[in-house]
Amino acid sequence: MKNYSRLVIALAALTAATHAAPFLAIGDGAELFATGTLGVRADDNIFLDAKATSDTIFDINPGLTLEFGKNAELKGSLAIIDSFANYSDHSSLNTNLFSADFNANFDDGKTKLSFNAGYHEMNQNTVDTALAAGGKLTRRDQFVVGTKGEVEISQITSVAAGVNFDHMNYKVSGYGDTDELKVPVNFYYKWTPKTDISLGYSYSNYQTTIGQDSNDHFFSVGLRGEVLPLLKGEIAVGVDQRNISGGSSKTDPGLTANLTYEYSPKTTLTFTAGNNHGTSPQGAQQKNFSLGGKVNVAIDSAWSVDGGLNWRNIAYSRFGAAGPHEDDYVEGTVGAGYIVNSWVKIKADYTYRNNSSNTGAGEFTGNVFTLSASLRY
Repeated sequence: MKNYSRLVIALAALTAATHAAPFLAIGDGAELFATGTLGVRADDNIFLDAKATSDTIFDINPGLTLEFGKNAELKGSLAIIDSFANYSDHSSLNTNLFSADFNANFDDGKTKLSFNAGYHEMNQNTVDTALAAGGKLTRRDQFVVGTKGEVEISQITSVAAGVNFDHMNYKVSGYGDTDELKVPVNFYYKWTPKTDISLGYSYSNYQTTIGQDSNDHFFSVGLRGEVLPLLKGEIAVGVDQRNISGGSSKTDPGLTANLTYEYSPKTTLTFTAGNNHGTSPQGAQQKNFSLGGKVNVAIDSAWSVDGGLNWRNIAYSRFGAAGPHEDDYVEGTVGAGYIVNSWVKIKADYTYRNNSSNTGAGEFTGNVFTLSASLRY
């Protein structure tokens, strides 16, 4: 009851704190925005452990966003956020974390180029890190950089390629630092004015300080654009082969899908699916199959509601003394948002998380209630 009383008190504080910050225009086509989030979370399982520990967390996340290239062929943004998390009952978990993301895009109608780079400091548990957390949060730093380009070959064909690199550095024992390099290549043929057929190949190299390094090869065919009336996005199916250092290999069906269905002008549904190989932060080989769905409804110009459900089956081929086993992770969310004005939005969310295993190890259930106010001026 104490946690929920704090939640009500925080709501009043959030409403009172929604003042606009200064705005700055920098030359032609460049704008600097002040951003921020003030929020409170009531989490009944902060470590995602079988023995739940609850707390109320207050989040303060001030930031700045620079946007450039408005109405130009080259446009992009730089976003910087300094995040403060303050735990009511476990003050030793309090953190100050920094993140920065840069994105740039070029599009002249025939050639599309994009570039992204990011640095993120994180201090929370996920279904992948919870097994080795042991009653603590998983502190880590991530650096990502990537580029992608698509060039029109003819009026009905184009080719796209990219390079993406992801480095993860863990600050606690029990997890392996990782480097992952992905190189996707796709050839597109315009089947109809709204739909492309694709032939694709994706190479992935994964290196870790715990467990075995691996290489993945995903050969696929797919569709992009309007897959069905009102259903848009991209889907690819094929064969995913993993080669593990030491000589062993495994081949399974591969799948990636990200589709959006415009049910009405105010209602949008999103569907995702995937089937691929992976490696856990503890060095275990994984086979992941996932399905997800989300709905967003704009009730009017101010109010909106949303909900989502995601399921992931994780088949571990090795995990220390636990041996091969399978987990099923389910995460569901419902939320409502209210636009106070062009600068301020208030959001309330509930998240349910559950992990079950055929061995009984690593199981947990958690509930999180979140209330936040976001600012952009």
